Amino acid sequence: MAGLARSVAAAILLLSMTTFGFAANKVIIILDASGSMWAQIDGKPKLEIARESLRTVLQSVPADDEIGFMAYGHREKGSCDDIQLIVPPQAGSASAISAAADSLKFLGKTPLTAAVKQAAEALKYTEDKATVVLITDGLETCGGDPCALGKELEASGVDFTADVVGFGLTADEGKQIACLADNTGGKYIQASDEKALQEALVETVAAPAPAPEPAPAPAPAPEPAKPEFNLLPTAVLAEGGDPVTDGNAWEIYKAKSDGTRGDNVTTEYGAYKGNLEPGDYVIVARDGEAKTEQKLKIEAGQVYKPLFTLNAGTLIIHPRPSAGADVVDGAAVVIDYPGADAPATYYGTTKIVLPAGDEKVTVTIGQGVATETIPLAAGQTVEKDIIVGVGHIVANAYYTAGGDKADGSGIGFKVFKAKKKIDGTREEVTYAYGPDSKFDLPPDDYVLIATVELAEVEQPFTVKAGESQDVKVAMNAGVLAITAPGASKIEIFETKKDINGNRKSIGYSYDAKFQTTLPAGDYAIVADTSDNGSKEGTATVKAGERVEVTVK
Repeated sequence: MAGLARSVAAAILLLSMTTFGFAANKVIIILDASGSMWAQIDGKPKLEIARESLRTVLQSVPADDEIGFMAYGHREKGSCDDIQLIVPPQAGSASAISAAADSLKFLGKTPLTAAVKQAAEALKYTEDKATVVLITDGLETCGGDPCALGKELEASGVDFTADVVGFGLTADEGKQIACLADNTGGKYIQASDEKALQEALVETVAAPAPAPEPAPAPAPAPEPAKPEFNLLPTAVLAEGGDPVTDGNAWEIYKAKSDGTRGDNVTTEYGAYKGNLEPGDYVIVARDGEAKTEQKLKIEAGQVYKPLFTLNAGTLIIHPRPSAGADVVDGAAVVIDYPGADAPATYYGTTKIVLPAGDEKVTVTIGQGVATETIPLAAGQTVEKDIIVGVGHIVANAYYTAGGDKADGSGIGFKVFKAKKKIDGTREEVTYAYGPDSKFDLPPDDYVLIATVELAEVEQPFTVKAGESQDVKVAMNAGVLAITAPGASKIEIFETKKDINGNRKSIGYSYDAKFQTTLPAGDYAIVADTSDNGSKEGTATVKAGERVEVTVK
């Protein structure tokens, strides 16, 4: 795992060295903060690897380089507009960027095209040299065209470059976003394999200077013609199956004396034809999560056509909240397949090659979870809907029944199971903030606690699988706007005193003005001033109405 973290760090450092140079530059690093970053590599979430790598690499960036930090998918699920420039480009921003990365939530979609566009504009790419470094573990999910954007930015920019780090992407996926780098003269680096990344560093950064050309030598005697290719491997999912030509990979290693893998020679994708020097090799064939390997001795003048049988099948999963409903793109699909070191996580419709056997598939939509074990034979394709069985809820708060909807700040919703535990408390299920809060919940009876600033109301509701409903909560509340000239603090109390003569404090503000939402009723207001002590007033709040009070 430490090796993989160092690889991702090296990829970013490579970009900083090759793209940024050693003079001061303006650069924005874009980090994919979508929900897929929770997926694990060797038992560690990718988001943790990215955070650690950023922290390590930023310590090596020249002090006068102006580095900014942007993220997407870190504030809202399902939003294509969730893009934020968190740290503007500035010198000495390493600690600020590390702190920002550490505080990110990873939960949204992947609007990578729009993010790169916004970063370029923030760098004023049509006026100055600009560099964007995109670190993504997924493809565009918001309809953007990264290839077209690369051409647009290259054409209209003064000196614009986009470098892309494909973090854990397959070769096929990498091809779909590499064009963003290619079209701007940048680099695309696959950060899923530590050895391949080290080779990229050697090739790009540490390549030795070419030796001087030797003096012309006498023309050699003609040699027998060599075959154009001496290695023509084929991979099949099952014995007698058709060759796999798309989405597969070939890893070729020098063989050690004990027959195990040594140095990596090359990694190729799809249908492969190669020319290897005579020697002993270990060849690994991969497709999806399936792999197999063979030892091969290459001799001069010979052509080798080894056959690799992956003993695998193709599984296609459509995660749906209920039978007949649309697929949920953000649904997490976790597959525990035979021989896995750790389960693999995908999102939305999932098509993947897996080792033959029983595949344990767990789909999560909102708070609903469904698990099925699906037998998969070698060479077989199984396509299956997995129904989680949840209902969809949209929650909103209204000042009065049939009145205005609360759509400002300070709006929150918590969902609890309706049945109380033995100690009288309820189990909290989930929460959300803001108007039109959405929940996917298993069938059950629930209680929704809606909060609008200082007003709070409970409302029970019932969820049925496959049904959508709007839960509208009448807050029986209004807005109180208080002005107290010269006050340093305004505090609102209940008018009724307790047995000790004290009034319950409802809320306060350290300002000469205080506006908030309150349940309908009578209230006492105390305004503290530094010179004249306290001033008191009263107010009556009516549901669905605004009342303005001045305390003098």
